[in-house]
Amino acid sequence: MELNRRTVIAGAAAAGIAATTLGSGTAQAATGSTGSSGGRKPVKEYFGTLADGTKVYRWSLENGGTRLKVLSYGGIIQSLEIPDRHGHYANVSLGYDTLDAYVKGTTFFGATIGRYGNRIAKGQFTLDGKKYQLSVNDGVNSLHGGKLGFNTKVWHIEPFVSGSDVGLHLYYTSVDGEMGYPGTLRTKVTFTLTRHGDWRIDYEATTDKPTVVNLTNHTYYNLAGEGSGSIYGHELWLAAGRFTPTDSGLIPTGELAKVKGTPFDFTHPKPIGRDIRIGHPQLVTAKGYDHNFVLDKGVTDEPEHVVTLRDPKSGRTLKILTDQPGVQFYSGNFLDGTLVGPSGHTYRQGDGLALETQHFPDSPNEPKFPSTVLRPGQTYRTTTIHKFSA
Repeated sequence: MELNRRTVIAGAAAAGIAATTLGSGTAQAATGSTGSSGGRKPVKEYFGTLADGTKVYRWSLENGGTRLKVLSYGGIIQSLEIPDRHGHYANVSLGYDTLDAYVKGTTFFGATIGRYGNRIAKGQFTLDGKKYQLSVNDGVNSLHGGKLGFNTKVWHIEPFVSGSDVGLHLYYTSVDGEMGYPGTLRTKVTFTLTRHGDWRIDYEATTDKPTVVNLTNHTYYNLAGEGSGSIYGHELWLAAGRFTPTDSGLIPTGELAKVKGTPFDFTHPKPIGRDIRIGHPQLVTAKGYDHNFVLDKGVTDEPEHVVTLRDPKSGRTLKILTDQPGVQFYSGNFLDGTLVGPSGHTYRQGDGLALETQHFPDSPNEPKFPSTVLRPGQTYRTTTIHKFSA
């Protein structure tokens, strides 16, 4: 099957996705203009300049008790602040406080990922009888779109206020052949903060040639606050009775293994650190959790609740809803203490975790996995919603 979830057969023009580039105007802050329900317009400020002279901006949004800061570079979530049970705010996403650190970084902190989230074996796939070679950036494999994936691009951003919602429309056009992918892909990602404080992500894309697409977000969470230490005490629930074991290169073997009786069983909430040191071969290979979990619901037309993450100390809770068939749970295994966050503290192994809603890794090469093929006349659409509480 080819993108059977929420794929609409429509012309590229109907998608309404325009190819635009970021202007080089001076930094500015939006006025405090409001929508009909009093939503505050997002605020724009200068963040830094790339080596080629391109200016990068940071947009700040606030609604329903959630505060979000987004960079035009990489569509990166630079900060995500939510209150604890006492109403005290903390930034619960890992990141940096300078543009240079994001440019040099290899962790994908907070980034919008494309064209293809996760790994493709040997950076190769065959589509309609033609073999394509992608950019390789993870040993012999391609990871998160290649060396210059969407996380390295400057996105055109347009703010909006819609009733009681506030948000940003992000646009990027990936030309035919970029990082080896066929077709010109016109991409639109919408970040919305609702009046309830939910953070919603809507992805859209169209193409002029058959291609593969798997967009996601790579925010690292620590609900106690970034720089506060390990997430091993966080409790995690995943609506997934199976996962996809990997080989030594973290490429799925094609097996859909049952989680029951293994450290991968999160079908009942448990602390992340409870089983992470068990000598299970899959945990040894990945140095922790770095696996795709097969959601019991499969592909759905609307987002469904599939993840609950809770920090018992602060009371902060994150629930994730998605229409995607998988979630990549990564427990921050390769954080090595050399990176410094905005708090001034270093990030060590297990100091943050990612929960990437997605189609499965290496889907273009595994016929048993849901397909990620997008064709001309189709529109790729998928939604993930993050609900916060304390």
